[in-house]
Amino acid sequence: MREPLILGLETSCDETAAAVVAGGRTILSNVIATQVPIHQKYGGVVPEIASRHHVELVNEVVAQALQEANCTFADLAAIAVTHGPGLVGALLVGVNTAKTLAYALGKPLVAVNHVLAHVAANFLVHEVIFPAVCLVASGGHTSLLYMTSRNHATLLGATRDDAAGEAFDKVARVLGLGYPGGPAVDKAAEQGDPTAFDFPRAFSGQNDSFEFSFSGLKSSVINTLHNMKQKGEEPNSADVAASFQQAVVDVLVEKTRLAATVKDAKTVLLAGGVAANRLLRQQLETKLRDDGRQLLCPPPVLCTDNAAMVAAAGWDLYVDQKFAGLDLNATPVLDTVWQSK
Repeated sequence: MREPLILGLETSCDETAAAVVAGGRTILSNVIATQVPIHQKYGGVVPEIASRHHVELVNEVVAQALQEANCTFADLAAIAVTHGPGLVGALLVGVNTAKTLAYALGKPLVAVNHVLAHVAANFLVHEVIFPAVCLVASGGHTSLLYMTSRNHATLLGATRDDAAGEAFDKVARVLGLGYPGGPAVDKAAEQGDPTAFDFPRAFSGQNDSFEFSFSGLKSSVINTLHNMKQKGEEPNSADVAASFQQAVVDVLVEKTRLAATVKDAKTVLLAGGVAANRLLRQQLETKLRDDGRQLLCPPPVLCTDNAAMVAAAGWDLYVDQKFAGLDLNATPVLDTVWQSK
C-alpha cells in the first residue's frame, strides 16, 4: 500500500513549483518552472513580474506534477504550500491555489515555513540523526537552527541585514557577472586569488554570537571597486569574486562550527540556495570532519527553491494534524515562527 501523498506548492520568489512526495521522503515528481531568464535582464527578481508569471504557470505545473507522479487529485492526502516568508504577491498565488484545491477536494491544507522547507530537503535524501545544527543560506535567509527532531527547530541566530545569497547577487551585479549571482560569482572565483583583497568578516571571532552580517562586506566590495576606478585601476574581477566568496564562506563555516560545538551536535545540515556553492560545501565538510562531525546536504536541485521540500516539511505537519484554515494568508515575514509543536 502506497504511503500518503502530499502535493507541495512553492511560489515564494521566482520559481513556480509543484511536487508530489510520498511519506515525507519519496519524491514522485518535482516540477520547477524557473523565471531566471525573465529576470536576468533586470539583474534581479522584479516582484510584480514574478507574481504574474506564477499566475500563468501554477495550474500547468500542478497538472504536470500529478501526471509525472502517476496520480490524481483524489489520491492526495493533503495540500502543502509555502505561506512565507517571501514576496507577498508571489506567495499569494501559491496560497490561493492551495486553498482552492483544499476546499474543492475536501483535503487538509498545510501551511509551510519556507525556511523550514529548505531544511526538510535534507530529509528527502538523508537519514538524519538528531540533535542537529542546520545552516540555511539563501537569497533571502541566513540562519542557524538547532533541531531536536524533523519538526522542531529553534533559531540560534540569523543575519542582521543582507542574506548571504543577496550579497552574492549584489556583488555579481557590480562586477557585471550577471544573474543569478551565486553561480556567477562561484564560476568567476575559480580563476581568482581568494587572498587578493582583505574584505571584512563581520562577527568573526565572537564566540558568543551566532549572528551574521553581510551588508558591510557588500559595501566594502563596492567601495573597493569605486576607489580603484577613481585611481584609473582595472580590478581583476576573478580576484574580487574569489576574495568576496572566501569572506562569506569563512564566516558561514566559523559560525556553523561554533553552533555545532556549543550544542554538541554530531550532525550538521546545510540547506538553501547558497548550499550549492562548491567552496562552502568543501570547506564546511573538511572542517566538520576535523571536528568529528558529519555534514549532510541535498543535491543542488533540492537546494534552490522547489516544491518537494515543501511537501516534505508539510508531511510532518500532516502527521501531527497541524492543519491551516481556509483563511490562511501569505505572510512575507516569519521571523518568529521557527518551530512546529
